[in-house]
Amino acid sequence: MTADRDNPHAKPREPGTRALLDALAIGDPEEVLKLRDVLAGLGRSTFGMLLMVATLPAFIPIPGLAGALSGPLVMLVGMQLLFLLRKPWLPGFLAERGPHRRLLVRFNQRISPWLGRLEHLVKPRLTIVLDHPAATLFTGLLLVLLGVLLSLPIPFTNYIFGALLLLYALALLERDGALMLVAWALGIFEIVTFGMLSGNIVAMVTRWLDGLF
Repeated sequence: MTADRDNPHAKPREPGTRALLDALAIGDPEEVLKLRDVLAGLGRSTFGMLLMVATLPAFIPIPGLAGALSGPLVMLVGMQLLFLLRKPWLPGFLAERGPHRRLLVRFNQRISPWLGRLEHLVKPRLTIVLDHPAATLFTGLLLVLLGVLLSLPIPFTNYIFGALLLLYALALLERDGALMLVAWALGIFEIVTFGMLSGNIVAMVTRWLDGLF
């Protein structure tokens, strides 16, 4: 982290998302990156990094498994924002677990071109959207609802939800309130759209079960 050369009294800017991912990708590919260690010393970026790690399983191409892993973790992040916690709390069994470094390396390789295109657009701004209690509550609520939908067996939606959740994570990591506003709008759209779809699926299954019995 370096201070602004034009303003020696400016606060050092926290490392960006690409720098954090590149640093985590260095080392033994078979090493398990414990969540406790991944989140250590990140300051305000902690919730963003936790959300990014929670989203990783959504990109595992195994039907049912991705949502079952990512959904509850995303809901955990959302609930903690709803309680206005200043930093994430993790139960011991989660704090001592995490992804293998090789999974993070593959994820970093896939997302780096996308981050490269966004890095000139994403920057700290409109931080009230990230720091105001009402805004934090709203973000937490949306994450809880998105986590619930991600947990449901809605076909072909893991990548859709995963990409959206990465926007939330990036907004938190980069302290970009404008990006968070975009994430809010897309989140509301997906909650309404897939919420109706999931309701239709439940209704169809219920009618099918009624027909059997």
